[in-house]
Amino acid sequence: MITGELKNKIDSLWDVFAAGGLVNPLDVIEQITYLMFIRDLDDTDNLRAKESAMLGLPYESIFADEVTIGERKVSGKQLKWSVFHDYPAGQMYSVVQELVFPFIKNLDGNKNSAYSKYMGDAIFKLPTPLLLSKVVDALDEIYTLMSKEDDKDVRGDTYEYLLNKIAQSGLNGQFRTPRHIIRMMVELMNPQPDDVICDPACGTSGFLVSAGEYLKENYKEEIFFNKEKKDHYMNHMFFGYDMDRTMLRIGAMNMMTHGVDSPFIEYRDSLSDQNPDKGKYSLILANPPFKGSLDYDTVSADLLKVCKTKKTELLFLALFLRMLKVGGRCACIVPDGVLFGSSKAHKDIRKELVDGNRLQAVISMPSGVFKPYAGVSTGILIFTKTGHGGTDNVWFYDMQADGFSLDDKRTAVADNDIPDIIARFRNLDAEVERERTEKSFFVPRQEIVDNDYDLSINKYKKVEYIPVEYPSTQEIMADLHELEMQITARLAELEEML
Repeated sequence: MITGELKNKIDSLWDVFAAGGLVNPLDVIEQITYLMFIRDLDDTDNLRAKESAMLGLPYESIFADEVTIGERKVSGKQLKWSVFHDYPAGQMYSVVQELVFPFIKNLDGNKNSAYSKYMGDAIFKLPTPLLLSKVVDALDEIYTLMSKEDDKDVRGDTYEYLLNKIAQSGLNGQFRTPRHIIRMMVELMNPQPDDVICDPACGTSGFLVSAGEYLKENYKEEIFFNKEKKDHYMNHMFFGYDMDRTMLRIGAMNMMTHGVDSPFIEYRDSLSDQNPDKGKYSLILANPPFKGSLDYDTVSADLLKVCKTKKTELLFLALFLRMLKVGGRCACIVPDGVLFGSSKAHKDIRKELVDGNRLQAVISMPSGVFKPYAGVSTGILIFTKTGHGGTDNVWFYDMQADGFSLDDKRTAVADNDIPDIIARFRNLDAEVERERTEKSFFVPRQEIVDNDYDLSINKYKKVEYIPVEYPSTQEIMADLHELEMQITARLAELEEML
C-alpha cells in the first residue's frame, strides 16, 4: 500500500506528465513502467554481477563494453540509468530515445520470449527533454523513498496506485493481490525446485515473482548449482496468462528484473478454447477475477461439463483442476459466495473438490483485506488434484487480522494471524484435537457432505458464550435513586449561586 510521502511523490510525478503534455492515463502508466524497468535493469545487472563474483561464477553484463543498436555500435555504459541520469536534458533525451529504448526492445535475443512479445511494441512517448529530465529526477526520489521501506514491490505497488488514480482498479476483479497475502499463500504451498508453476490470471505476475523469490531463498544452492535445475528455473518453471497486454508487459518485466530469464507469459483467455492446457502444472497460485459473468459461447466446453455457469469464479476452479497434473496442488482466492452458494453450479464445483479430489484447507479472510479497492469477503482454498477423491478431514482457519487495519487506510497494526496460519498448516497433526471454538479446527468430510458441501467456516465454528452477570433490579434502582439525589443537590447549589 502506498501512503505518505511516497504517495505524494507519485501524485507529483503524475502532475509532471500532465504539465508536460502527456495526459492519456494509460500512456502515463506505460511510460513510467518502461522507465522503472530501465532503472531496475541497471540495479539488477549490478546485483547479479556482485552475486556472481561472490559465488565465483562468470557473469557478462548486459551493458557490455560495446553494444550494437541497429547499425550503430555504442558504449554500453551510457545506456545505464546511473550514467545517463546525470546528462544534460538534451543529451539525456537523445540517448534514451535513440539508444536506450531500441536497446531494451531487443534486449532478449529470443524473439518468441514473453519479454520480446510485450516489449516489441514499446514506444517512447515523452515529448520534450525537459519532461524526461523531470520524470527521471522524480523516479530517483521515489526509489530513494522505496529503499527505506522493506518488502515493497515497487513496480506492483506503483502500478496499483496508478490504476486507482484513473478509477480502473477493481473493474472486472482486476485489483492487485496484497503482497503479504501472496507471500502467505506461497509459504503455505512451499514450491519445490522441480515444480511447474502457473497463474492463469497473472496480472503483474505477483504470485510468480513471489514463488521465484521463495525458491531463491530456500533452495538457492539446489537450483543455482545444478545446471538442469537452473535451466528449469530460468526457462521452464513459470507460466502466466492474462487478457490485458499492459499487465502482461509489466508482468514480463517484473519477472526479468527478479532474475527469471524466460518466463512463459502470454496473452490468453484462460477460460476459452484458446487454452489447451490439461494436466500440465504441478502448482497453481492464483487470485482469478470474480466479478465477471461470461457467455456460454466463450467458455471451453469441458469446463461447463464440471459446472454449467457463467460465473468466472466457479469456472476458474474447474479450470485449475483441468490444468493441474494428478498430484498437482493449488492455492487460490475465492469470494465467500463460492463457499456457501446454493446454486447447482456452486454445489457441483464444491462436490468435485471434496469428492473428486482432495480438499485440504479453507482459510477465511476478513473483508478488509482488499480495501480500499474492494470490500468483498474472501477465502483461500487449498487442494490437490487426485481425480479419485481423497478428502478426509478439511482444515478450517478463521483469519481475523492480517497485520494491517481493515479500513481504507490499511495502516500497519500489531495483530497478525499470518505467522500462526503458516505455523499451524505446517504441523497439521497438532490440529486434530483443537476445539471448534478456536481459530482453526478440522471438519470430517462426511459432515461437509451432510451439510450440502457447505464450506463456510461459520457453518462449523462454535461460538462460546460467556454468561454475564448483571446487578439485581433492586441494586440498579438504588443506584438510580442515589444519582437522582446527587443531581438534586447540585441543582440546589447552582440556584444558590444565582
